[in-house]
Amino acid sequence: MSEPRFLVVRLGSLGDIVHTFPAVAALRDSFPHAEIVWLTHPRWKELVESSQLATDTWETKTRSYHSLREVIRRIRRHKFTAAIDYQGLWKSASLPFFGGVSRRIGFSSQTIREFGVPVLYTDRVRCTQAHIVDQNGELSRRAGARNGVAPIALAVPSIQEVFVLQLLRGFAIEQYVVLSPAGGWRSKCWPPERYGALCQKIRGALGQRCVVNYGPGEEDLVTAVKAASGEADPIPYNGTLGQLMALLRNAACIVGGDTGPLHLAVALGTPAVAIFGPTDPARNGPYRTGGHAGNSTRMDIVLRSPHAETTYKRGNEAAPSILEIDVDTVFDAVRRQVAVPR
Repeated sequence: MSEPRFLVVRLGSLGDIVHTFPAVAALRDSFPHAEIVWLTHPRWKELVESSQLATDTWETKTRSYHSLREVIRRIRRHKFTAAIDYQGLWKSASLPFFGGVSRRIGFSSQTIREFGVPVLYTDRVRCTQAHIVDQNGELSRRAGARNGVAPIALAVPSIQEVFVLQLLRGFAIEQYVVLSPAGGWRSKCWPPERYGALCQKIRGALGQRCVVNYGPGEEDLVTAVKAASGEADPIPYNGTLGQLMALLRNAACIVGGDTGPLHLAVALGTPAVAIFGPTDPARNGPYRTGGHAGNSTRMDIVLRSPHAETTYKRGNEAAPSILEIDVDTVFDAVRRQVAVPR
């Protein structure tokens, strides 16, 4: 019997792709010789390839008619056994549908957020698990995987590690804590002024500098963090994806909200202090596949107010529940993480 050909669809974004890796690892573990083609946005090709799970990585831009037409033609020619849509959106579900893949696996209407999408699937999985990683794993099990998730190991190019470590040594930094103050929507972000106050405590009490990671359009957050940090003098950082991976893997700890960099750091083995507000850590929190899948309590500290109400509505101001988490609470969590030998 010939090996199956799987089309994996997860177009973006950073954290969501990281949360898909364990499910695809389960496919690879169950079908070591299968062809697994991962379809993603060009921005995330390097990230997908770092997992070393896919036989090949295809790129498409959903806002480009030419790109969509070409990838649909490519899918039609390849004759896949099954397509697994881990994204659950019209734009992701339509690609294997129009590509003529006969078996299309996706989430049922009880799990999916965009109305009507499951009509494009032949196999609609009603999820019973809470965490999105385990929900993705339920799709892999429907495709025939023995387990829903499996351990992952992301590859970081050595040249990127050398570059980042040399850069930090230029600032006389050997040990450091990464801060990730951004998060897509401001309502789930801890205020930048508090990150600045946290920098002061980390520098004064632990003797470690902070590196503030940011992306395009997030310069205002870095400015606010630095203004509130005084003589702690955190280092702003805006490098390539490969360089970010090197930065995160060598950090003593990362502090951030429900953000892609935090989930990437966890996947790279870095201890995390996760500050949650409106999003639910039971669904979107740190997730480790080493040892017991889903058991992140040993290395990760999740802070969330008991008064927090779960919502995924995007707001422009910090949610009231996230403001209940004070600087001393976060610093105590960082101190505990940094004090534990890795």
